[in-house]
Amino acid sequence: MQIYPVLLFAVANLLPETPRWCVLHGDNDRAKRSIARVFGKDQVEDRIKELTEAHKKEQAKGWISYSNMLWPGGSQFHPTVVTVMGQVNQALTGYGAVSVFGAQIFELLGFDINSAEFITLGNYVFYFAMMTVAWVLIDRVGRRKLMVVGSFWLAVSFALLTLLGGLAYNHARLSIPLLAAGVPGVAALYLATAVFGISWLAPRWLTPTEIYPSTARAQGAAVSVIVWGLANFAVTFLTPIGFEGLEYYLFLVFAATNAFAGLWTYLYCPESGNRTFEENQEFFKAAAETGSWVVSRVMHGEFKVLPQAEVEEEEVVIDGEVNGSQGKTRTERRKTQRKPDAHEETAPLLGRAGRGSTQ
Repeated sequence: MQIYPVLLFAVANLLPETPRWCVLHGDNDRAKRSIARVFGKDQVEDRIKELTEAHKKEQAKGWISYSNMLWPGGSQFHPTVVTVMGQVNQALTGYGAVSVFGAQIFELLGFDINSAEFITLGNYVFYFAMMTVAWVLIDRVGRRKLMVVGSFWLAVSFALLTLLGGLAYNHARLSIPLLAAGVPGVAALYLATAVFGISWLAPRWLTPTEIYPSTARAQGAAVSVIVWGLANFAVTFLTPIGFEGLEYYLFLVFAATNAFAGLWTYLYCPESGNRTFEENQEFFKAAAETGSWVVSRVMHGEFKVLPQAEVEEEEVVIDGEVNGSQGKTRTERRKTQRKPDAHEETAPLLGRAGRGSTQ
């Protein structure tokens, strides 16, 4: 158990400090070193100027307290609702219950205790593998699309588990082999594991760190963690009671809560990836001016999709002799930000060919 935190601390020391945090605390020299390390020395002055100006604007608005975040009408109430509902919806996906009571679920599908424990172990290993896929997709597909599509497939998985759990539970009366329902049930639960690991595990933690100004980011992260703990406690506490009273119909409840999570995310959760903090705050400002929190009604639906980067190639010819050759040519690749069209949300799930992330 002690090996992981030791490795974590060893790697954490290699990470550069956040330039915004350094500017917030008046350490511009440290911020410049971090920018140079991540973006290159040629971008230091421009980026430090942007961060300094953004910090001055935030200071002019004053420090943000928890009352500004938790009281309706507060300047950060809207982002806080997005944060709170995101963590509540993550708990309502039901995967916390699967993580804790996985062996009991496999027993419900008809497997003996030893087999159920081995299948649960395999599920955990599969879960770990699927988490790594999220690293690739988050900045290519976007947080919002991953969560919406993930909710759909989680709802499908739990609906299948309801059917297969019922068949396994009543196999003797229905005169069907137990494994005929149990094996597909394992496949359905493994599908839910893959979908949750890719779509709802990491994106929900990124959004709170991207939608608040620097003066409220720590408070926003604190609210996110507290709500996550309370929501998962409630779901984990109620799951055994649900299995006792509802048996396999509890899976149908999770199918419904996943459908709700997907619908709420589609309607109210803006896409915060590949945007600056200031751009994300513009969404909430525009929402207040529009009088609607529905993403499609704010800024012409611009925050429904992830802005993509288009790669432009520029050929540069260097005159004169370079390493003994005349007129040596090199090709530079430059990335420019493209504002998305809201209608492009229907594009394929894995993004658009030839475009990458700007972050």
